[in-house]
Amino acid sequence: MGRWICCLCSRFADPLMLLLVLALSCNPSTAATTSPSVPHIKPSYSFGRTFLGLDKCNACIGTSICKKFFKEEIRFDTWLSSHLKLPPSYLLSYSGNYTDDAKSWRLVDITRLTSKYQHDRADKHICTSLLKTKTCSLERALRRTQRFQKWLRAKRLTPDLVQQGLSSPLLRCPSQRLLDRIVRRYAEVPDAGSIYMDHLTDRDKLRLLYTLAVNSHPILLQIFPDVEGWPFPRYLGSCGRLVVSASTQPLRDFYGAAPEVVADLALQLLAVLRSMGSNDLNYFFYFTHVDAGTFGVFGNGHLFIRDASTLGVIDREEAGSQLIDGQQEHKDIFSCLTVDCQSPFVSCDSIRDKHSLVMVCQDLLPKLLKGKFLQPVQEKIDSFLQHCASGLADDQGVNEAMAKLAEILKPLRSCDSRFAYRYPDCKYSDKY
Repeated sequence: MGRWICCLCSRFADPLMLLLVLALSCNPSTAATTSPSVPHIKPSYSFGRTFLGLDKCNACIGTSICKKFFKEEIRFDTWLSSHLKLPPSYLLSYSGNYTDDAKSWRLVDITRLTSKYQHDRADKHICTSLLKTKTCSLERALRRTQRFQKWLRAKRLTPDLVQQGLSSPLLRCPSQRLLDRIVRRYAEVPDAGSIYMDHLTDRDKLRLLYTLAVNSHPILLQIFPDVEGWPFPRYLGSCGRLVVSASTQPLRDFYGAAPEVVADLALQLLAVLRSMGSNDLNYFFYFTHVDAGTFGVFGNGHLFIRDASTLGVIDREEAGSQLIDGQQEHKDIFSCLTVDCQSPFVSCDSIRDKHSLVMVCQDLLPKLLKGKFLQPVQEKIDSFLQHCASGLADDQGVNEAMAKLAEILKPLRSCDSRFAYRYPDCKYSDKY
């Protein structure tokens, strides 16, 4: 039929009409483009409960942000590629994208509280220790423990429920005021604004206990939120054993930065340490360990505590509860989820005001500031850092050394758009 039409057109139609008929009838590829298009099928992303850790709930962190994963409002960076594959499950952290309106996206960090290997080893330890089997229902096993049974009966989270044997530095010398803050601000349950645990189900209590036993990082982000001025990234939620928070770039990425950038970061680091020792709520924060990933920097140049897992809190307003010298430390399965059960705990009495500052002077500031400035400025900086890192001086001496270091660094930083967190305010303020 197509061939007959072409012949007819070639005899009787004018050239323009001929071209039109040929385009519609004689060219199969062109004809195909005029047919109704096939509806676009949106690709389907499959997590698997194992990747998220949902198969281990309620021995997990929470489920508050799971809907965003399954609605694809949280995407891993690898999802932006043509392969749309999930990243390897053995990684400790992932870079992701988060949206509230499906139009604008922002960077987020998606992290595990510990490596999947450590999680799997701990899970196996729970089954073999409590039920004498290689595999089991983790929730059923943990529910049978004496510690959790005490949690179920408790109306209020008290020091005796958390301190004995839990390895988190947050809980080494807890005050009742601090524990009430945890219950009142626990973000994985509807906000009840109450210090009593009546609004927590059995499942919620297990998740809270499990999180505190494994890694208190997400709890610190919840109870000391960034919107109130605390130096932590914003907690966005959890799904299974993954935590989602605002994205920061680790401090290690800035070791090779320009002198004015490292001077700014060093000053911010000193300011964060001061705020940890002196704040309106009279909580004293200290680190048990610091490294190049402990602190992070937002895109606007603002420095925050990126990893709060080694952060302890002492309540200076209300005396914390701690073990009496010689008292036997009770340890159970919750004591061994991420650390060796025989690991010694840091005594609250051993923590001094300069504790965190000395560690930062030893491990972070020398790497950040090394060889960045001309003499004699660099020599003075190195001298003050060495005086601080030695830890031999009293608290006052260390504080004076850091005050002098800040005086040297302050005029070395610049005021421009690279430091969006304080620009253009720095143009009109003597503070900077």
